[in-house]
Amino acid sequence: MLRDDLPGAADKSANHAGEAKLHQFGRFALAEQVGPRFSADWKSDNHRARRLTSEFIGSSGLTFFLSGGAAILSAHGGGDLDSYQYAFILSTVAALWLVAAVYCLGDISAHFNPAMTLAFTLRGDMGWPMACAYIVVQLVAASLGSIAAAWLFGYGGNLAATVPPPGQEWKAVVFEAILTFGMVLVVLSMANGPKLVGSFVPLAVGAYVMAAGTMGGPYDGAAFNPARAFGPDVARGDLSTYWVYALGAFIGVVIAVAVAGFLRGPAKAQEASAAMGSPLDGNAE
Repeated sequence: MLRDDLPGAADKSANHAGEAKLHQFGRFALAEQVGPRFSADWKSDNHRARRLTSEFIGSSGLTFFLSGGAAILSAHGGGDLDSYQYAFILSTVAALWLVAAVYCLGDISAHFNPAMTLAFTLRGDMGWPMACAYIVVQLVAASLGSIAAAWLFGYGGNLAATVPPPGQEWKAVVFEAILTFGMVLVVLSMANGPKLVGSFVPLAVGAYVMAAGTMGGPYDGAAFNPARAFGPDVARGDLSTYWVYALGAFIGVVIAVAVAGFLRGPAKAQEASAAMGSPLDGNAE
């Protein structure tokens, strides 16, 4: 009797074929794996709107809490705070917001950071047109979050703006590249992929934000997120040092994607799905 004729052999063969598909790479593997449902999900205006709305909520909330927190501490904190105290408090606020937002919105879309969107795009998880839409929404949302905080609470605490020490702009670029590298590598290395819906994954991201923000905040504001740096700068009307945070993040992303690819190999189908989220209706459109 041939091996394939053994009882259960056909089922095992089908299982092996399914597992093989799960080890194909990126969004193209995902499209092959789930077919039209994937195409309807990614191309549907409805689903794009849901993803972009999710990104808007997460990005605007981040800068609203940071800028508002800085202004409130400055006006109502009960006394002058040292820079490390500001950094610790605001990093905690940012970390807690991101944990809550990722738990809430992670199954739709939870990048909230142009650096993460760029990383997923370079890894092949999503196309450039949608990536550009994400980044535009993230930057606009971050600006509106800080503007709303300034309108409500004033400009105290410099709205948690990220500003490098005078004369150390290039050192700040390197520092931001290091912090962004760490953040991107953490997310790309998560076992459940960048969807961030595993029970403890948002906590890991929040822990990184809190640690890096507390350590680096007194130095240059520790953005490792171009949208987070952009919002307060727009609200203050001063973009003179924004290039530091955009360039540093770009360098960090490129290196992190290369290192993650070396450590873990190309993204699998599930990881591509996680990067894009899955705001599906009951039936494909």
